[in-house]
Amino acid sequence: MKHVDIYTDGACSNNPGKGGWAAILIYNGIEKVISGGYPMTTNNRMELFAIINGLMQLKEPCDVTVYSDSAYSLDPFLKDWITGWVANNWKTAGKDPVKNVDLWKTLLMETKKHTVSFVKVKGHSDNVYNNRCDELARAEIKKLGEIDD
Repeated sequence: MKHVDIYTDGACSNNPGKGGWAAILIYNGIEKVISGGYPMTTNNRMELFAIINGLMQLKEPCDVTVYSDSAYSLDPFLKDWITGWVANNWKTAGKDPVKNVDLWKTLLMETKKHTVSFVKVKGHSDNVYNNRCDELARAEIKKLGEIDD
């Protein structure tokens, strides 16, 4: 089975507001870069969208390592909350509806096509690929118009 590393990041200006996402897929030293943006969204949606779109690029089942600085995106898998959400009809342990359930369902479906492991990286630190994804996501926001700093 082919191994692919996927680095992802999402960004948002005025959360909610203009958002961007990016993913860098690496297979056998070859990089594929994808990114996009939305005029009205949230940072959490962009983080999930980056992972989903990265996984959707894969044309066959792969062994995948997803790297992200987003605890929001990774903790449900790393801490196995997602199993409880599914068992509780997409409700949290506190019985509240899971936010962004549309994207969580899509992400879960995509992860089932592959063998996926998740790795949390420190954001805005020394991870070159995470920093590149952040720059790409922010560039997508700028494409949507000037952002308020």
